[in-house]
Amino acid sequence: MSLARLAITAGEPAGIGPDLCVQIAQQTHAQQLIVIADPELLTQRAQQLNLPLVVRAFDPAQPRQASQQGELWVHAVKLHQTASAGQLNPSNSPYILETLRIAAQGCLDQHWDGIVTAPVHKGIINEAGVQFSGHTEYFRDYCGVEEVVMMLATTDLRVALVTTHLPLRDVADAITPDRIRRVVRILHHDLVHFFGLATPRILVAGLNPHAGEDGHLGREELDIIEPTLQSLREEGINLIGPLPADTLYTPKHLQHADATLAMYHDQGLPVLKFHGFGRAANITLGLPIIRTSVDHGTALDLAGSGHADCGSLLTAIDVATQMATQS
Repeated sequence: MSLARLAITAGEPAGIGPDLCVQIAQQTHAQQLIVIADPELLTQRAQQLNLPLVVRAFDPAQPRQASQQGELWVHAVKLHQTASAGQLNPSNSPYILETLRIAAQGCLDQHWDGIVTAPVHKGIINEAGVQFSGHTEYFRDYCGVEEVVMMLATTDLRVALVTTHLPLRDVADAITPDRIRRVVRILHHDLVHFFGLATPRILVAGLNPHAGEDGHLGREELDIIEPTLQSLREEGINLIGPLPADTLYTPKHLQHADATLAMYHDQGLPVLKFHGFGRAANITLGLPIIRTSVDHGTALDLAGSGHADCGSLLTAIDVATQMATQS
């Protein structure tokens, strides 16, 4: 592939997503970036930020062209109501979902090579009467796959999760041999397929403090995690663990690791975000398409202010480009 073509969904129109799209347009890119959004929203936000912007209508039949400074290719979707920075409006929730649908279908139809998503506000979409738990679940259901894996990545660190958005009291019951097998197989496959790692080395955290300390602090490691990891090793997957999570994320262990697997959300992600917040990308593994995202939320208080940082969006673009080029 000589030139990657990526779709960017601008996210919640009242948040910083439109700001970030305008900000990244202030530089030339090695990819063709197509923003799926209302062109008037982008033009208005550019004026609010006092940044130059030329909007160009995207035509998938035209040859690929690298995005140039001061310009945005846009696949137009009309807002239901005019959006103001920082002011949520549930009437625009169908617009947000339509941008996601167009992004996913366009990727399946090979109009672009991957999707990069700016943040949405789950609460306002649900307030509009639509059950929505997040991008990850939306793309899983749209693409008709049974299981996806959340992985965040920044410089020198990739963290995937066995469980994601669960109350802590439910986590232990969700750590089953079947779930671990499905997650590890997806993680291993996509590290090979999208990241070019022939035999990825994956470090696996235990669930309990000190990885259960030989059963004295919980038996999940002995009864569930270790036997399951051993069966996966017999399939040729290079797994180390279960390791105590408090020492897994130290240079001694990470220097030879291609990815880590945490048992639950706040076991692995605080480490990653401390290591590289604002320079990390959220990646959905297990899809038939490439999808990456920023590592932050809508930041309504920063929308239209000029103070939003586009570093995570640039990282997500770079990761999606790497995946598209490798696959």
